[in-house]
Amino acid sequence: MSQFRPLIAATALMVLAAGPLAAQTAQPDVPAPPAPMGHHSMKAMKHAPFAKLTVTGTGHATAQPDMATVSVGVSTRAATAAEAMSQNAEQQKKVIETLKAEGIEARDIQTAGLNLSPTMDYSDQGKPPKLTGYTAQNTVSVRVRDVAGLGPVLDKLVTSGANEIGGIVFSREDMTEAEDKARTEAVADARRRAEVMAEAAGMRLGGLLSLSDAAVSSGPRPMMAMRVQESAAADTPIEAGELGISTNVTAVFAMLPADAPEVDEPGDAPATEAGTEDAPAN
Repeated sequence: MSQFRPLIAATALMVLAAGPLAAQTAQPDVPAPPAPMGHHSMKAMKHAPFAKLTVTGTGHATAQPDMATVSVGVSTRAATAAEAMSQNAEQQKKVIETLKAEGIEARDIQTAGLNLSPTMDYSDQGKPPKLTGYTAQNTVSVRVRDVAGLGPVLDKLVTSGANEIGGIVFSREDMTEAEDKARTEAVADARRRAEVMAEAAGMRLGGLLSLSDAAVSSGPRPMMAMRVQESAAADTPIEAGELGISTNVTAVFAMLPADAPEVDEPGDAPATEAGTEDAPAN
């Protein structure tokens, strides 16, 4: 009997080792867990179809002018063209010297027009006009950076020989701050209009899809041209007022149903089918 004991022990060990394998083989089939949903599939569930709403917003701002541009001219009349031009040149030279003496830099003085024309007499009815002389005109455009001192400068120009003053246009050298304020107001106005329209349509305003602005327009305050006959006794009063700035922006918003879920990225195209992500290659 003792000679069979090793054989019996080996047989028992083989039975014990085969037990777990048999249990694993006999285990009923369990369905594999579903594959994780891809990134695009998750976005497809989140996004809802949306409409686009395009609105325009307007913004305004004001600024104080710190410069004025004025046309200053000399007009002379003489019997001959040469004499008219000579008198004009001498008189205009004094005007320019006065400008520089008042602190106006050379870069702010620019010749705007030079004209010589015959002077005709049309008083005799039924007869050809008669040549009575020539008129010479020389005009310079002057930029005055001290608006408060513009009145006294004009008076001195008249005293030195200027007899024509054109329209005065006020401006500001740096309009950045006023332009930014107008743009900010325009964007806020566009959003307000979009919210009103979306609510009126029974929908909810979504995110901003695009935003663009138009060129900023400013409104300088020109003064009417005047012809000077003689120097005034007192300084000419000049009121600069203020400059008006306006700008427009165009905004495009997403417009969603009132009960639509929140959209993370309203600019994405609405998904129509979930689970479209490509499966990984084996």
